[in-house]
Amino acid sequence: MPFLKIRDDVSLAYDDVGPREAPDTVVLLHGFSSNRNENWRRVGWLGAFERRRVRAIAFDLPGHGESDKPHDPAAYRTDVLVADVVAALDQIGVPSATLMGYSMGARLALAAALARPERFDRLILGGVGGKMFDPPPAGNPMADAMEAADIDTISEPLLKSFRLFADEQGEDLKALAACARARSGGADRASLGRLRMPTLVVAGARDELAGSPDDLAAEIPGGRSVTLPGCDHFSAIAHALFKAAVFDFLEETAT
Repeated sequence: MPFLKIRDDVSLAYDDVGPREAPDTVVLLHGFSSNRNENWRRVGWLGAFERRRVRAIAFDLPGHGESDKPHDPAAYRTDVLVADVVAALDQIGVPSATLMGYSMGARLALAAALARPERFDRLILGGVGGKMFDPPPAGNPMADAMEAADIDTISEPLLKSFRLFADEQGEDLKALAACARARSGGADRASLGRLRMPTLVVAGARDELAGSPDDLAAEIPGGRSVTLPGCDHFSAIAHALFKAAVFDFLEETAT
């Protein structure tokens, strides 16, 4: 698989599928403790883009998958990761793209769209919603869950699910803890009002981590939202209605 050297201590693994001459390029950013294979290939996203002749570029973000995994939280600051994504696209030769992220990847996509709006012409945010406006919890329970010596000591079911998932994927727990410690707070409503690109927000009806996608989309000028019935945070990513919503959005907003 190809790699991109973007920092002295970080190279990113990535997949680049679909025709290079396609009119649309979608950049895919996965969720916390996941990776490009689990988030986008295994559940059919990369294949779906290829079949529709859309170019799709999926990265393993730092600390995940086959990319490098520094243990310093400073390596995972939002501004650093935004710069990583832009630098990677510069190396590949993609001047503008649709940016699509899930969960942590959606938060990063939103930050990138706000910081570098000239690089991203559409925005797709999955697995996020109104909970982005909530204050962060006391301490850092996600980092604590990654560092727990015994998984059975994790009492919160959602945190335990993330830890189990990370263990199943063979991820570097120290790197994930560092990533969690660097994560910033919630969304700023005033900043969202500056977004001018077409934006779609999608989350499951039972996604307690995301909250309602309607609440987030309402703060983005022209934002659209889709709620996936019966889905929680982990099942929504593979749902056929998620793919249908994304491809309808891409078709309706094509230039």
